[in-house]
Amino acid sequence: VQLQASGGGLVQAGGSLRLSCAASGRTFSSSSMGWFRQAPGKEREFVAAINWSGGSYYYADSVKGRFTISRDNAKNTVYLQMNSLKPEDTAVYYCAARLSPRIVSMTGSYDYWGQGTQVTVSS
Repeated sequence: VQLQASGGGLVQAGGSLRLSCAASGRTFSSSSMGWFRQAPGKEREFVAAINWSGGSYYYADSVKGRFTISRDNAKNTVYLQMNSLKPEDTAVYYCAARLSPRIVSMTGSYDYWGQGTQVTVSS
């Protein structure tokens, strides 16, 4: 599975962005997908995950109620809609794929990673 993240950019606090992650490979529709982020000087952290069908999802407490993860298996794409953005959301955002239907938040449990897209939120 190859992953290509896009949609990052510079936005003011309170604004919105939608990240996309396009996947290649026949295993996408059976894989759970996750979004992670890494701010300068910090470890990569979990943001959100979604199961293979899109019927189950899980969010980090820091983004719950503001971010929404979704997927379109016909387009081999997973999305992260980010609303009410805060300066502390500034980071490089990565999408990841796990060859398992079960969603988890541990970084080490994901098998494939995209290259990352920068999100910068100004105050």
